[in-house]
Amino acid sequence: MIRRMSILAVWVLGLFLGVSGSWGQVNRPATSTAPAEAQVPEGNRKVLVLKARGMVGPGLADFLIKKINDTKSTRYELVVIELDTPGGLSDSMRDIIQAILGSDVPVATYVYPEGAHAGSAGTLIVIASHIAAMAPATNIGAAHPVDVGGGTISEKIVNDTAAYARSLAERRGRNPDWAEKAIRASDSIPATDAVKNNVVDLVASSLTDLLVKVDGRKIQIADQTRTLRTREAPVEYVEPTWMQNFLQVLGHPNIAYILLILGIWGLYFELANPGLIFPGVVGGVCLILGLLTLSVLPVNLAGLLLILLAVVLFTTDLFTPTHGILTVGGIISFLLGSLLLFPISPYGRVSWALILTGSGSTALFFLTVLWLVVKAHQSRVITGRETLAGAVGVAQSDLDPDGVVHVAGEQWSAKSVAGKITKGDRVGVVRVCGLTLEVRKATGGAPETE
Repeated sequence: MIRRMSILAVWVLGLFLGVSGSWGQVNRPATSTAPAEAQVPEGNRKVLVLKARGMVGPGLADFLIKKINDTKSTRYELVVIELDTPGGLSDSMRDIIQAILGSDVPVATYVYPEGAHAGSAGTLIVIASHIAAMAPATNIGAAHPVDVGGGTISEKIVNDTAAYARSLAERRGRNPDWAEKAIRASDSIPATDAVKNNVVDLVASSLTDLLVKVDGRKIQIADQTRTLRTREAPVEYVEPTWMQNFLQVLGHPNIAYILLILGIWGLYFELANPGLIFPGVVGGVCLILGLLTLSVLPVNLAGLLLILLAVVLFTTDLFTPTHGILTVGGIISFLLGSLLLFPISPYGRVSWALILTGSGSTALFFLTVLWLVVKAHQSRVITGRETLAGAVGVAQSDLDPDGVVHVAGEQWSAKSVAGKITKGDRVGVVRVCGLTLEVRKATGGAPETE
């Protein structure tokens, strides 16, 4: 009996030690510091291709950022941005780059098709991507900051942009010296030289060629290393929606400024000439589109308030006898608001030529409308009963004080304000009171014939 109990005790002890060992093996923390290898499930190995054409602006940024963020739940194998751009707004560029840097899916920016280029803001987007590729006969660079009117930018902004480009190149293991040179010296190079100088990773003749060449490449995503499997991956193409294309067209400081001017002109002209309808409708539409554009652009609130103050001053001068003083103040306020409307940043300010032209034409427009309004108010009335004051007629009956007179081809009830008037005497109209004329005996002028 004791022997059997001893065997059972040994067996239980062995079982306990075995389970404990297994548990320790399952829950023992890994001692390796190497990043984990992440793989996308076989059924989800799709490649998402986003077509990015034209200026880098709010519309394009909205499209790319939304699609890149959507891949977090869908788990694509790779996102490819087919890029062809001359550049664009600094804020939109930085928003796109932040989305790329924070993406859970590798992003390849592919300068495509042949003849395309990644200029200015596009250069930094390419450098920031996990994979940078170019088609033959394409180029990249010329990224020196300029304002949207082609003017120069301060050294402070150039230094900031150069440091940003250099940090992106270092982050991706690319040539930081050339990235800085593209900013400071507007250097631009073709695709083959870009590969030789470690500006981009590879040249691919087509999307298929790109997917073959990046197949098997290891990409670092956060704390994981992902091996791409793109050779046989299905491809999904996505293009911007009509609204994103619409914002892309409108999303430019110059366009926003022009729409704002046209909106103000239209509404002011409608207020100065009530009932015309057309200027008010056009002005309202332009003003709404202008405000829509401002909502997606970096706007200086002080500049916008100064422009709104100018509108108030212009409108007030229509109804108050200030002899144009408020209009002059409105012109000054409008000019200052135009200068401050957009902050001075790379690719983000209205051109000087447009500001001067817009402010000058606005001043001329409002001064002209104000002159026409004042002239209309000062001109003598030529129609209606108001024109009878001062007219000469003939008494059709004795006025003592009431009677009938013939003035301006019509019979009128009349009242003498200066004694009795005999039938046939000439009378002069002093004023019109409703349907009655107040008259006195005329001292000169030809009498009106019946």
